[in-house]
Amino acid sequence: MTSRAPEFPEYIRENYPAQGRLFGDFLGGLWSTACEALDVPLEQSVRTTRMLRALLPPWAHERIGAAPAQPSYVADDGFPAEMSVNWSGPQPELRVLFDSLGHDVVWPGDSVFHARRLDHVHETFTPRAGRPSPAPLWHSIAWRPPSGVVHKTYFGLYSWPHAHREAAVAEAMERLGMATAWADTRRRVETVEGDREIEFFAVDLADEAQARVKIYYRNHGAGLAEVDRVASVAQHHDSHRAQAAYRTLTGEGADAGEAALTCLAFRSGVDRAAESTTYLRLPALVPDDQEAVERTAALLHDQGVDPGRFRTLAAALAPGPLTGSRGVLELVSFRAAGRRGDVTTYFRFPVYDRPPPSPLSPVDLG
Repeated sequence: MTSRAPEFPEYIRENYPAQGRLFGDFLGGLWSTACEALDVPLEQSVRTTRMLRALLPPWAHERIGAAPAQPSYVADDGFPAEMSVNWSGPQPELRVLFDSLGHDVVWPGDSVFHARRLDHVHETFTPRAGRPSPAPLWHSIAWRPPSGVVHKTYFGLYSWPHAHREAAVAEAMERLGMATAWADTRRRVETVEGDREIEFFAVDLADEAQARVKIYYRNHGAGLAEVDRVASVAQHHDSHRAQAAYRTLTGEGADAGEAALTCLAFRSGVDRAAESTTYLRLPALVPDDQEAVERTAALLHDQGVDPGRFRTLAAALAPGPLTGSRGVLELVSFRAAGRRGDVTTYFRFPVYDRPPPSPLSPVDLG
């Protein structure tokens, strides 16, 4: 039995003054703002802002209107992008996730390898493999100075019947040589009581031993103990550390909030899920963004990360006072797989006044 989620007043949220601006200019400005808050040198900020604009799909050249011309499920108002920061390591990793909205995205660098890795699985998520529709494609870039950029692609399975999701994931994992790992993991997940569904299948586009394949579950009505049991199916998961982190974010409550997400990551040569990440949706747990920032800052401090830059970043990205909004800091994720400070914060950018047609938004990756 989980505790009842707290009820908070609805806010008349303050939107960004973005109407009439190009999507690419708006997102490029947010990236530059984040770089400044994270003390990124100006030359690197300028260079990576140009890189982001070059990688965005053609919709980046369109103007933001009063309502989304083609709603995306990245954010609950239909905006097609979000930003996140991972705080592990000596330098934060800055990320942008965006919906392709049906457009092709061409990655730079070793495009032959990128195409080969995607070609292994892409058809699996299309009607050619018997699926009811093509899976929406989301993409992300992740940059941790001074390293290079990592590209990731996500297949959204949220609109399909569950049987099609299971079949597509099983076929994709077989094509990638991970069928045994997936069979073991699926069996372990099914032993955990509760209601959950697969929502995304993702691949890191990198020719590296550490490149991951990731499968995302959305948990329904779960308590913290349940989401930790799902996370514990991974080979590397410290349950004691994870539960302490969850309690910091939930304020000692036992409820995981609305639709907590679990990501199970697979690596070549490992015969089960290697790692797990749990995502908690803070608007279901706190009265406003200021409290969300305070709890997240406490978690970062507990993990040995100075929360100063995080506080600066949150204030810089918000369109107004944090005490008057809820949902700019949408999610916080925690991975208990060895390194300290493996916390990621996810920011949404309220642009539109109305939500997209779907009442439930699949979310929040990285």
